[in-house]
Amino acid sequence: MEERIVAPRAQDEDAAELSLRPRRLDEYIGQTKVKENLRILLEAARQRDEALDHILLYGPPGLGKTSLAYVIAAEMGVSIRTTSGPAFERAGDLAAILTNEQARDILFIDEIHRLNRVIEEMLYPAMEDFQVDFVIGKGPSARTLRMNLQRFTIIGATTRLGLISAPLRERFGVHYNLEFYDLEALLQIVTRSAGILKIAIDPDAALEIAQRSRGTPRVANRLLKRVRDYAQVRADGYVTLPVARAALALLEVDERGLDATDYKLLRTIIEKFGGGPVGLDTIAAATSEESDTIEDVYEPYLLQLGFLKRTPRGRVATPLAYAHLGIPAPDPPGQPRLF
Repeated sequence: MEERIVAPRAQDEDAAELSLRPRRLDEYIGQTKVKENLRILLEAARQRDEALDHILLYGPPGLGKTSLAYVIAAEMGVSIRTTSGPAFERAGDLAAILTNEQARDILFIDEIHRLNRVIEEMLYPAMEDFQVDFVIGKGPSARTLRMNLQRFTIIGATTRLGLISAPLRERFGVHYNLEFYDLEALLQIVTRSAGILKIAIDPDAALEIAQRSRGTPRVANRLLKRVRDYAQVRADGYVTLPVARAALALLEVDERGLDATDYKLLRTIIEKFGGGPVGLDTIAAATSEESDTIEDVYEPYLLQLGFLKRTPRGRVATPLAYAHLGIPAPDPPGQPRLF
């Protein structure tokens, strides 16, 4: 899949800008309800000098789950080790990490829904009883050795909460749902990032970038950097509203944050399938995309805008989608006559 400027998943350039990542909870913008609950959780754990309860963060990609995990570690004054579900190939990989965890340390597992079943079952006693079992030897002489672990915290992150098994999900004492950011929070993020990157930008231009950021901080920062590049080459480095609009037009990101891929998806549903309902696999075949990519990457924001509906029979384009594309919406079906 071609990398999109508005794609919510992390790209190489995002990892290079670690300076934009908040370091403390006061610097973390947005997600007000999550922060309020988290402050209480952190303060209570600090007062008792205990490890935090295991935390599960879920929501669409690009909303700051990894950043929040690092903020939690900084607030607790402990070390954090980062890995991902697909990185664990053998039970020994997990055992090696768990036995090296110190008291109150944090293990952050991204894409935790992609853990294989053997690794997942090994996590159960580690999370619940802080113990891990090793099998020594083979055949009739094999025996199990149980090792005690330090009381540590696992922070799991997922974009697919429904794919996490119930036994694993229940072992997380705290669940936080990260939602799309509102315009005010995105404006604060763009302004803060511009200050860190030393970008001269007008407030109106910052607002324009925020409006096209799809409710996602990662997209906001990426658009800001591309607008900065445009301003540097064609506008003496100063980002005004006309400069921002020209740069975003060149990037083919419209006023609602949609790009060519979003238009292709919507037009496929409307023009090829009469606006739906149409099944996900059919859309994937018609657009040459993977079903999981459409469901995880493309659809969430279109659903947020109200441009798509998920129904038991398939996806349906809404009148808002027709209006945005400038296509006349079909008349709603009339009430069938009885006679």
